[in-house]
Amino acid sequence: MVPVSGNNERREIRLTSLETRAEIEQFLYREARYADEFSLKEWEALLTDDFHYWVPAGRIGGDPAKQLAYLNDNRARVATRIRQLQTGKRLSQLPMSPMRRILSNIEIAETPEDVFSVNANFVIYEVAAQSTGELRVWPGQAQYQLRRVDGELRMAAKWIELVTAEAGQRNLTFLI
Repeated sequence: MVPVSGNNERREIRLTSLETRAEIEQFLYREARYADEFSLKEWEALLTDDFHYWVPAGRIGGDPAKQLAYLNDNRARVATRIRQLQTGKRLSQLPMSPMRRILSNIEIAETPEDVFSVNANFVIYEVAAQSTGELRVWPGQAQYQLRRVDGELRMAAKWIELVTAEAGQRNLTFLI
């Protein structure tokens, strides 16, 4: 996956049409809503078969296989996590944390193959209902790779760089 920006370097961004931009933004907002509302089946349906989900314990850079990570999952591992959460026996999300996320600063880079690299800043507000009840704030940047599968946008990768990535983290018990 090639991010839209990184290491203070910018690559040329091919302009997408307003229609495509709106479609991508709506996809990202829907993905966020499904994650916030714990609509796991719907969220999982947005993924490609080769999906990669990565939350490094530090800044995004280099080979994900060689960097310490909070999450570094392929499609099969994501499916396993979702099935475990759906059993109702995963105490880390009982009761479910109320949460909402805000996306902003969406940048889109398009390749000739109808693949889109998208960066977006986010802030997630989570109430830790299953423990202290405290309000937790998770700010960061998401890097997505989207591509068309049978004419529909699907998510091939989601890489998350938390603002606090180099500090110790609480357990990530939800879809970030």
